[in-house]
Amino acid sequence: MRLKFLNFTKNFLLVVLGVISAGFGLKGFLLPNAFIDGGVTGISMLVAKLTDIPLPILLVCINIPFLVLGLAQIGRNFTIKSIIAISGLALAISFINYPVVTSDKLLVAVFGGFFLGGGIGLAVRGGAVLDGTEVLAIYLSRKTGMTVGDVILVFNILIFSVAAYLLSVEIALYAILTYLSASKTVDFAIEGIEEYTGVTIISAKSEEIRQMIIKKMGRGVTIYVGKRGYTPNNETPPMVDIIYTVVTRLEIARLQAEVEDIDPQAFIIMNSIKDTKGGMIKKRPLKH
Repeated sequence: MRLKFLNFTKNFLLVVLGVISAGFGLKGFLLPNAFIDGGVTGISMLVAKLTDIPLPILLVCINIPFLVLGLAQIGRNFTIKSIIAISGLALAISFINYPVVTSDKLLVAVFGGFFLGGGIGLAVRGGAVLDGTEVLAIYLSRKTGMTVGDVILVFNILIFSVAAYLLSVEIALYAILTYLSASKTVDFAIEGIEEYTGVTIISAKSEEIRQMIIKKMGRGVTIYVGKRGYTPNNETPPMVDIIYTVVTRLEIARLQAEVEDIDPQAFIIMNSIKDTKGGMIKKRPLKH
């Protein structure tokens, strides 16, 4: 129960911070300067410009079909959190008096996208969304051969094309810049400052490498038992221990240097990891 409460509190705070940040990006930068963004938020802002319907109402109403889709595709808890987050964003825009920071178009596009993207990313870390585009992208990626990123890109291209036709090409171009700033900030907020890398090491000196990773670098390892595939003269493939570990991006150079000192012929494979939990990811090197 204690862990559940702490997890609920953490997710709640992340969603609240996400709502505040996204609201600041919208009211402090984009809305006062007649800018728009991509996704459902961009559609809401575009419709608000062309009609007299308030943006907070549009944010809630246009997101409803995407949330219904999320209920079927992802689950009830996600949908409830997202309803609360989107409603919170609408209330923040309505009642919080954010200061207008600047009217410089370049700064508005970059930093408006930064705070909006940061808010979306924090909300995602809290288990919710502030924009239903991701839900649609997940659904269509399962039905087609497109990736989630491809679907979002096509969706936003359509929005920016409509904006260029109905408003102006300049606004559409700045909207693209805002979207790029927001998307990069979303990635940063979700993945965190430390970008993790999964490393697979195949070496005849696997035991020495294992000890080095544990004792020198303070990281956990997993051992897979395998066989070498290539053998000259049709010899029987020898058994080999395959090491798998996870390190931060800043530790890759050190790990490679340590492995090369032990076995210059070691075969190393590295893959980017979005996030990790548990294990010895954030522990300091062991002290004896």
